[in-house]
Amino acid sequence: MKGKSGGFTTIEFIVTLGISAVMLGLAIPAFSVWVADSGLKRAATDLFSTMQWARTRAIKGNTQWAVVFDVTAGAQKYLVCSDPGGDGNWSTTSDNSIEKSITLSDYGNNISFGHGVATDDIPGNGSPPTDDVSYTNDLVVFNSSGFANRGYVYLQNSKGNTYGIGTRATGIILLRKWNTNASRWE
Repeated sequence: MKGKSGGFTTIEFIVTLGISAVMLGLAIPAFSVWVADSGLKRAATDLFSTMQWARTRAIKGNTQWAVVFDVTAGAQKYLVCSDPGGDGNWSTTSDNSIEKSITLSDYGNNISFGHGVATDDIPGNGSPPTDDVSYTNDLVVFNSSGFANRGYVYLQNSKGNTYGIGTRATGIILLRKWNTNASRWE
Protein backbone atom coordinates (compact mmCIF):
# COMPACT_ATOMS: atom_id res chain seq x y z
CA MET A 1 0.00 0.00 0.00
CA LYS A 2 1.29 3.40 -0.99
CA GLY A 3 1.63 6.21 1.55
CA LYS A 4 -0.88 9.04 1.35
CA SER A 5 0.21 12.54 0.59
CA GLY A 6 -0.79 15.27 3.05
CA GLY A 7 -2.17 17.70 0.41
CA PHE A 8 -5.63 18.53 -0.91
CA THR A 9 -7.18 16.92 -3.92
CA THR A 10 -8.36 19.21 -6.68
CA ILE A 11 -11.99 18.61 -5.74
CA GLU A 12 -11.38 19.39 -2.06
CA PHE A 13 -9.63 22.59 -3.08
CA ILE A 14 -12.51 23.68 -5.38
CA VAL A 15 -15.13 22.93 -2.70
CA THR A 16 -13.15 24.90 -0.10
CA LEU A 17 -12.72 27.79 -2.53
CA GLY A 18 -16.46 27.76 -3.29
CA ILE A 19 -17.44 27.81 0.38
CA SER A 20 -15.01 30.66 1.00
CA ALA A 21 -16.47 32.65 -1.90
CA VAL A 22 -20.02 32.21 -0.59
CA MET A 23 -18.99 33.30 2.92
CA LEU A 24 -17.18 36.32 1.55
CA GLY A 25 -20.19 37.20 -0.59
CA LEU A 26 -22.36 37.21 2.52
CA ALA A 27 -19.85 39.17 4.62
CA ILE A 28 -19.15 42.06 2.24
CA PRO A 29 -22.68 43.61 2.30
CA ALA A 30 -22.84 43.29 6.08
CA PHE A 31 -19.41 44.89 6.39
CA SER A 32 -20.37 47.81 4.12
CA VAL A 33 -23.47 48.49 6.25
CA TRP A 34 -21.34 48.33 9.40
CA VAL A 35 -18.82 50.82 7.96
CA ALA A 36 -21.57 53.26 6.94
CA ASP A 37 -23.26 52.97 10.35
CA SER A 38 -20.01 53.33 12.29
CA GLY A 39 -19.22 56.64 10.56
CA LEU A 40 -22.72 57.93 11.34
CA LYS A 41 -22.52 56.81 14.96
CA ARG A 42 -19.11 58.45 15.34
CA ALA A 43 -20.40 61.73 13.82
CA ALA A 44 -23.43 61.70 16.15
CA THR A 45 -21.48 60.93 19.32
CA ASP A 46 -18.85 63.53 18.40
CA LEU A 47 -21.56 66.18 17.95
CA PHE A 48 -23.09 65.16 21.29
CA SER A 49 -19.67 65.45 22.98
CA THR A 50 -18.93 68.75 21.26
CA MET A 51 -22.21 70.20 22.49
CA GLN A 52 -21.39 69.00 26.02
CA TRP A 53 -17.97 70.65 25.72
CA ALA A 54 -19.48 73.97 24.55
CA ARG A 55 -21.98 73.90 27.42
CA THR A 56 -19.24 73.23 29.95
CA ARG A 57 -17.08 76.05 28.53
CA ALA A 58 -20.02 78.48 28.77
CA ILE A 59 -20.58 77.59 32.43
CA LYS A 60 -16.86 77.70 33.33
CA GLY A 61 -16.29 80.99 31.52
CA ASN A 62 -19.53 82.56 32.80
CA THR A 63 -20.36 83.51 29.22
CA GLN A 64 -22.20 82.21 26.16
CA TRP A 65 -21.00 79.65 23.64
CA ALA A 66 -22.77 78.55 20.48
CA VAL A 67 -22.76 75.68 18.02
CA VAL A 68 -23.63 77.02 14.57
CA PHE A 69 -24.79 74.55 11.90
CA ASP A 70 -24.00 75.27 8.26
CA VAL A 71 -26.48 73.12 6.35
CA THR A 72 -25.69 74.42 2.89
CA ALA A 73 -25.07 71.60 0.44
CA GLY A 74 -21.39 72.36 -0.09
CA ALA A 75 -20.54 72.98 3.56
CA GLN A 76 -22.34 70.42 5.75
CA LYS A 77 -20.41 71.43 8.87
CA TYR A 78 -20.80 72.96 12.30
CA LEU A 79 -18.74 75.52 14.19
CA VAL A 80 -18.23 75.92 17.92
CA CYS A 81 -17.97 79.62 18.76
CA SER A 82 -16.96 81.30 22.01
CA ASP A 83 -17.91 84.84 20.97
CA PRO A 84 -20.38 86.24 18.43
CA GLY A 85 -17.92 88.90 17.28
CA GLY A 86 -18.36 92.61 16.88
CA ASP A 87 -21.83 92.38 15.36
CA GLY A 88 -23.12 90.34 18.33
CA ASN A 89 -24.73 87.90 15.91
CA TRP A 90 -23.85 84.20 16.15
CA SER A 91 -25.33 83.51 12.68
CA THR A 92 -22.79 85.66 10.83
CA THR A 93 -19.76 83.54 11.61
CA SER A 94 -17.19 85.61 9.72
CA ASP A 95 -16.28 87.59 12.86
CA ASN A 96 -17.09 84.92 15.49
CA SER A 97 -14.38 83.44 17.67
CA ILE A 98 -14.36 79.91 16.25
CA GLU A 99 -12.94 77.28 18.60
CA LYS A 100 -13.72 74.21 16.46
CA SER A 101 -14.90 73.55 12.92
CA ILE A 102 -16.20 70.08 12.11
CA THR A 103 -17.07 68.95 8.57
CA LEU A 104 -19.45 65.99 8.30
CA SER A 105 -17.66 64.54 5.26
CA ASP A 106 -14.69 63.84 7.57
CA TYR A 107 -16.76 60.93 8.90
CA GLY A 108 -17.31 59.52 5.42
CA ASN A 109 -18.71 60.88 2.20
CA ASN A 110 -22.18 59.63 3.01
CA ILE A 111 -22.76 61.54 6.30
CA SER A 112 -24.91 64.66 6.09
CA PHE A 113 -27.61 66.65 7.82
CA GLY A 114 -30.88 64.84 7.20
CA HIS A 115 -33.57 62.70 8.82
CA GLY A 116 -33.09 59.63 6.60
CA VAL A 117 -35.98 57.20 6.92
CA ALA A 118 -37.28 58.64 10.21
CA THR A 119 -41.06 59.02 10.02
CA ASP A 120 -41.45 60.98 13.27
CA ASP A 121 -39.64 63.95 14.75
CA ILE A 122 -37.94 63.54 18.11
CA PRO A 123 -40.57 65.32 20.18
CA GLY A 124 -42.91 62.65 18.81
CA ASN A 125 -45.47 64.78 17.03
CA GLY A 126 -46.32 61.95 14.64
CA SER A 127 -44.91 63.56 11.52
CA PRO A 128 -41.47 63.49 9.90
CA PRO A 129 -39.00 66.23 10.82
CA THR A 130 -39.72 69.34 8.75
CA ASP A 131 -36.18 70.67 9.12
CA ASP A 132 -32.89 68.80 9.46
CA VAL A 133 -31.76 71.44 11.98
CA SER A 134 -34.76 72.56 14.02
CA TYR A 135 -32.89 75.24 15.98
CA THR A 136 -33.90 78.83 15.24
CA ASN A 137 -31.30 80.30 12.86
CA ASP A 138 -29.57 76.87 12.77
CA LEU A 139 -27.69 77.40 16.04
CA VAL A 140 -27.82 76.44 19.70
CA VAL A 141 -26.57 78.89 22.33
CA PHE A 142 -25.52 77.80 25.82
CA ASN A 143 -25.62 80.52 28.47
CA SER A 144 -23.51 80.86 31.62
CA SER A 145 -26.00 78.72 33.56
CA GLY A 146 -25.82 75.94 30.96
CA PHE A 147 -29.32 76.56 29.64
CA ALA A 148 -29.91 76.44 25.90
CA ASN A 149 -32.52 76.99 23.23
CA ARG A 150 -34.53 73.89 22.32
CA GLY A 151 -34.01 72.02 19.09
CA TYR A 152 -32.56 69.05 17.26
CA VAL A 153 -30.05 68.24 14.57
CA TYR A 154 -30.60 65.15 12.44
CA LEU A 155 -27.67 63.27 10.86
CA GLN A 156 -28.08 60.57 8.22
CA ASN A 157 -26.00 58.25 6.08
CA SER A 158 -26.61 56.90 2.57
CA LYS A 159 -28.48 53.89 4.02
CA GLY A 160 -31.11 56.22 5.52
CA ASN A 161 -30.05 55.51 9.09
CA THR A 162 -30.54 58.50 11.35
CA TYR A 163 -29.43 59.99 14.66
CA GLY A 164 -30.92 63.02 16.37
CA ILE A 165 -28.91 65.19 18.74
CA GLY A 166 -30.61 68.01 20.58
CA THR A 167 -31.12 70.12 23.66
CA ARG A 168 -33.88 70.87 26.05
CA ALA A 169 -34.27 74.38 27.51
CA THR A 170 -32.55 73.13 30.68
CA GLY A 171 -29.40 72.51 28.63
CA ILE A 172 -29.73 68.73 28.81
CA ILE A 173 -28.28 67.27 25.61
CA LEU A 174 -29.94 64.20 24.12
CA LEU A 175 -28.75 61.61 21.61
CA ARG A 176 -31.33 59.43 19.88
CA LYS A 177 -31.16 56.79 17.14
CA TRP A 178 -34.05 56.02 14.80
CA ASN A 179 -35.05 52.36 15.06
CA THR A 180 -36.41 51.52 11.62
CA ASN A 181 -37.90 48.19 12.71
CA ALA A 182 -39.87 49.71 15.60
CA SER A 183 -40.50 53.09 13.89
CA ARG A 184 -39.42 55.09 16.92
CA TRP A 185 -36.52 57.02 18.47
CA GLU A 186 -34.44 55.19 21.05
